Amino acid sequence: MADADLSSTKKAISSFLNIIERNIKDIDNSQIERMVNEIIYTKAKGGRIFVAGTGRTGLMAKAFAMRLYHLGFDVVILGETIVPSASKRDCVITLSGSGKTDFTVDTASIAKRIGTRVIAITSNPESPLAKLADILVIVKGRTKDMEEGKSVSLNGTKSETIKWDARQLTGIHAPLSPLGSLFELTLMMFLEGVIATLIEKLNLTEEEIKARHANIETISS
Repeated sequence: MADADLSSTKKAISSFLNIIERNIKDIDNSQIERMVNEIIYTKAKGGRIFVAGTGRTGLMAKAFAMRLYHLGFDVVILGETIVPSASKRDCVITLSGSGKTDFTVDTASIAKRIGTRVIAITSNPESPLAKLADILVIVKGRTKDMEEGKSVSLNGTKSETIKWDARQLTGIHAPLSPLGSLFELTLMMFLEGVIATLIEKLNLTEEEIKARHANIETISS
């Protein structure tokens, strides 16, 4: 790989880190505290933690669920084949940058009807998901939804409003980070911070966490 390519890669990483740091600082401390307390309270009353997300955000949700399991929580990933019923003792953590993802919004809506508590993590405080939340955490990040309807300069002469898909096809889009990457990257760091806080509040040791780690794994011969 040429030095210029490496320089471009490092520039992108540096840009991501700077934006993630700003996004993390902008998260409301009271929102973080409410989320952490709700998770701990759910465990204390014998409830389950359900997590819901799709696409790359869904991968962040699964990574968070795995860590919660390592910490001793009864955790369920919604959308998997084996999923138990939810109850009023439980909590559903929903994740969507736009706050408009059908699966995630439907999950929150059904949870509300059941009486299950809903934690919503999104970039959009005015979204359907945010309005369904008992506890809302706003994590900033550029999402596809935010790119819709932006005014941009075409051919350097005229400001026009075009759809996100058209922006991508014409090469007019925000630099370095495509789609919802900034939300997902910020989300990953935020959720790791939540895990660290839970470890501290629950007084867990490395040995306790390691004991719950997978020990049936395929070994290549």
